[in-house]
Amino acid sequence: MNTKSSKSIILASSSPRRQELVAVLGIPFTVMPSHADETVPQDWNPEKMVTELALRKAQQVYDSLGTKPEAIIVGSDTVVVKDEQILGKPRDEEEAASMISSLQGRDHEVYTGVACIDAETGRTIVRSRATKVTMKPLSRNEVMAYVRSGEGLDKAGAYGIQGLGASLVTRIEGDYFNVVGLPLSLLADMLGELGLQVLD
Repeated sequence: MNTKSSKSIILASSSPRRQELVAVLGIPFTVMPSHADETVPQDWNPEKMVTELALRKAQQVYDSLGTKPEAIIVGSDTVVVKDEQILGKPRDEEEAASMISSLQGRDHEVYTGVACIDAETGRTIVRSRATKVTMKPLSRNEVMAYVRSGEGLDKAGAYGIQGLGASLVTRIEGDYFNVVGLPLSLLADMLGELGLQVLD
């Protein structure tokens, strides 16, 4: 039996965007949303935050499994960083408008952490990736029109690059999929290390 081709993915996320990205890999997957605690100390840097939260999400799903299937659990977490300030998901439209206003006309970074746990062996790999994003200058009306679209209300930094938010961004340096919420090339490398080859 070819163990490489028989492994599947368990995605520890309820994010439709991450589900769409994992589907691109052509590997069977199931979704098991994580219920991990996401509170972290204020003094953690972005890389530590996203790697720890990605690991917590994957670990919580791993711990909840009765029998250990032939699968790799994937957890992920994304934050937007401006001037060393971490921007999570906005609480409401007012905070979303404040976030977009602070990002417009300048650069910021997007960090995503990825954790993979082999459900059979418990072997764990955790990594992160950063991408620089430049948002164009926006008028107050443009900011509010985007906020009212509702697209960014469930996203770190209050925008989504893969939707209407693409009209806000003029440049990225790095992995586009990292900004969407799951760096696929990094994930493919990690899966390969755990015996699941994406290009096999």
